Amino acid sequence: MDQSQTQEMDGHPVTGYFKRNVLQKRSYLKFEWCLAAVNNPVYWEIQSDDDRVRYWTWVPQLNRYLRVVTLEDGITIHNAFPDRRFKQ
Repeated sequence: MDQSQTQEMDGHPVTGYFKRNVLQKRSYLKFEWCLAAVNNPVYWEIQSDDDRVRYWTWVPQLNRYLRVVTLEDGITIHNAFPDRRFKQ
C-alpha cells in the first residue's frame, strides 16, 4: 500500500501519506507536536475498524487538542489534525 510505506523524519517512522499529504496540506502543524502526542499523550485509544492508534495532546499554539493517528504498531505516524470535538 503506497500510502502506508514507511519513511523516516528525524529518525521516527512516518508514512508516505503523512509526509506528502498531511504536512503539506496542514503546513501549520509541527512534527514535534506529533511526536509529543505519541510519546506523552493525554489520552489514547485503538480504532476498532483498523487497529490504528489515536493519540491526543494539548497544543497551546493551536489552542486545541491535536489528534495523531499511527499505524497498528503505535509508532508510525500516519495522520494528524486539530480535533475540535475532543474533550478531556
